[in-house]
Formats: sequence, C-alpha cells, structure tokens
Amino acid sequence: MAGVVEQRSIDVVPDSERHGTAFSQFTLWLGANLQITAVVTGALAVVFGANAFWSLIGLLLGNVLGGAVMALHSAQGPRLGLPQMISSRAQFGVRGAVVPLALVIIMYIGFFASGTVLAGQAVGHLTHLGDTAGIITFGAITAFAAAVGYRLIHALGRIAGLVCAVAFVYLGVRLLERTDLALLLHDRSFDFPVFLLAVSLSASWQLAFGPYVADYSRYLPRDTSARATFWWTLSGSVLGSQWSMTFGALAAAAAPAAFVGHEVSYIVGLGGTGLMAAALYFVIALGKLTINVLNTYGSFMSMVTSISGFRGQRTLSPRGRSLYFAGIMVVGTAVSLLGKDSFLTAFKDFLLFLLTFFTPWSAINLVDYYLISKERYDLDALHDPAGRYGAWNTKALAVYTIGVLTQLPFLVTHFYTGPLVAPLGGADISWLVGLAVPATLYWLTSRGDRGPSHSAPSGARGTARATTTAPQSTTHAD
Repeated sequence: MAGVVEQRSIDVVPDSERHGTAFSQFTLWLGANLQITAVVTGALAVVFGANAFWSLIGLLLGNVLGGAVMALHSAQGPRLGLPQMISSRAQFGVRGAVVPLALVIIMYIGFFASGTVLAGQAVGHLTHLGDTAGIITFGAITAFAAAVGYRLIHALGRIAGLVCAVAFVYLGVRLLERTDLALLLHDRSFDFPVFLLAVSLSASWQLAFGPYVADYSRYLPRDTSARATFWWTLSGSVLGSQWSMTFGALAAAAAPAAFVGHEVSYIVGLGGTGLMAAALYFVIALGKLTINVLNTYGSFMSMVTSISGFRGQRTLSPRGRSLYFAGIMVVGTAVSLLGKDSFLTAFKDFLLFLLTFFTPWSAINLVDYYLISKERYDLDALHDPAGRYGAWNTKALAVYTIGVLTQLPFLVTHFYTGPLVAPLGGADISWLVGLAVPATLYWLTSRGDRGPSHSAPSGARGTARATTTAPQSTTHAD
C-alpha cells in the first residue's frame, strides 16, 4: 500500500513527484459534479419559484461566473505545489488563516453530511439495510477512500465521470419520454428575484469548491500551463454541474410532487426496475462517493493546516492520520443522520449562507495571488509565524470581516433576510457584494505591501522555491 497511499499532506510537492496533465482536472470535476446533490441544487431553483426556462439560464450563468472564480484557484496548484488553504497564510498570516479555515472545515462537514443523506438512501436500498445503515456504511467507505489520497481521488473522478455520464444520458432520455419538453419550457415569464436565486444557487455551488480546488491540481508538473489548468477545470465543473442541474430543474418542473423529497426513488423509478434499478442506486452512490471523498480530504487538509499554524508540525503518524479521517467521518455522519428529514430547505439555506464567508476569502486570495504577489510566494515563510507573512495579518482579517458584514443587508435565507432585500424585489445579490467589496478594499490597502521583502526577483531564494525549483528534502506526512 506504500505506493498507493498518499504520503504528503500540507508540505510542498517536489518536482520529482509531479505527474499528470491539466486534462485530469476536467475528468475529476466532471465526475464530481455528475451526481445527485447537483441534481437537487438544480431542482431547488424550480421548487422555490422559478420556471424551467429561466431556471436553466440562471443556473448556467451562476455556474460560469462561480466556476471562473473556482478555476482561478485551481491554476494556483501547479505553481505552488501546495493545498489551497495553506496559501491563505500569505494573506491572513500563518495563524490568522485559521479564521477562514475554521469556516472551511464547517463547510466540508456540511457538504459531507448533505451528500451522505442522499447517497445513504441509495446504499440502503441497494443493500436492503435501510437509510440509517446506508448512511453509516457510506460514511465509512468515504473516509477510507479519502485516507488513500490523491491518486485514488483522481481515479474515482475518471470512473465516475464515464459511468455517470452514461447514466445521465439514459435518465435524460427516459425523462423526455414521460414529459413534453416544449411544454415545460413554454412559460417564459421573468421574475428577477427568483432568477437571481437560481444564479446564486449554482454560483454558490461552484464557489464552495474554491477552498480546496488546488488540492487536486498541486501534483501537476510546475510548467503546466495556468491557462490550460483554468480552462480544463472550468469546463469540467460547468459541464458536469449544468448537466446535473438541468436534469434536476426539468424533473422538478415535470413532476414536483413525485420528485421533491423523493429524489433518489424518483430517479431510480424513472430508470426502471430490477437490475436497472440496482445499477442506478450504484451510480448515485458512486457519484456521491467522488464528491464526498473530496470534502473529506479537504477537511483533513484544513485541519492539519490549522493545527500546524500553531504547532509548526508538518508530519503525521499513520495513527494520527487515521484519527483525523475517523473524526471527520463520525461528525459528518452524525450531522447527516440528524438533518436527513429536513434536507431540502436546510441545504438551500446552507448553500446561500456559505457564500457570505467564502466569497470574501476568494476575492482576497485571488487579488493577492494574481495582482499583488504576481504568483510568487515565499514557501518557507508560509510555515513561519515569525517570517515575512507574520502570525496574524490584521489588515486582511479586517477586510475579510468587512466583506462578510457588507453582504448581510442583501442576504436571503430561511432564518435571516437583510433590510435591502425588499427594495430589490426579494433578490439576493449578497455574493456579488461579497466579491466586489473585499477585492477592492484589499487591493487598495495592500498593493504597496509586497516590496522586496515579499516578492523578490526570480533568483532570490524564497521566491525561486515557489516558482522554479521545489525543495527536494521537504518532509513527508506518513
């Protein structure tokens, strides 16, 4: 297993261990998005008031806009050879990065739980064990696959992309046999607030990948084109998510009573009975396994990054690694069991509420990486609280806080609605504010900070290690 189980965690991947091509990002993100939770996300646009025609357009717009932000993060992976969130130390400080990291961990647990609810239903039906046993079984399989690491994750993406694509073609044909597509799309009445809800749902889906997307591109060779990484990531993620969401929106519009609240059974019933039903239960579980492994692996990376910022520890014993994954499995499975009976409303609010915390992080990270630091970081300093990035960057943390707070007046969730929502006709534009305000503030307040001490010429030791030659003696995580 030594050659299969990943040895690295948050340390730099040296050039000698780099492999693959940018196309691997297409297959991974296609497979990660051709799955039941994306189907449910597309259905939510119809469930909460939009007609099918404008739902599809709004979902596509949100996928492209959010996917572009997410793909810009992916392009950082080959350049730095680091997991995504550890680069946040360059903006927030080695210890200050724990602030967005804590929220990222909550996000991963939430997505683990919401995905496990649906996949557990499929496993329960497939094994005849019932939903609760299915959820527990699926959680255990997810934790094991995530512990194996990077290579297995990409292999799952390739397999799931192919298998789920075939399944979705078949399901799409079956859906169109039962309904009149022209009739579904006949209603063209436009309601701006619910249209923006559709945009926000798909944009939040894509933006939520941002805090871990570079984890899965960091093993690519250093000279991999940033443009190729961007476009393959964007195309795979947008194609997979829009395909799934389109199916969900059309299914919810065609049979709202049969589909909503019974998503798994509806999809399986649409496909057939007997062996075909068993195959579809397997496809649903496989699609969710791919994305849940990403969430579990990302949670592990974020926890190690958070703790190492205070302890300076870069290595883990096999026992320690196992305990991390076991803890994630236990917490995520417990949340899924507690929330499985009110899934749709809770998941919609969870997605939209996440935007308030992750759009400011994305804005700050991308402005710093592309516009201020010019894609050049001192990798040693990312692990040194006394180094050039410091322990806490109060300026960045203040901008981040402002970015979160400025969204609140525009936010719409089940438990809170901002005071400026009504004048906008009920539209939620909080994620747009959350990108624009912190991006502008951070650029204005930090553009003079990266002088010689932060961005040295390419021959300087610190920056050269970020952009040309990775350290070959970097320690491993067992």
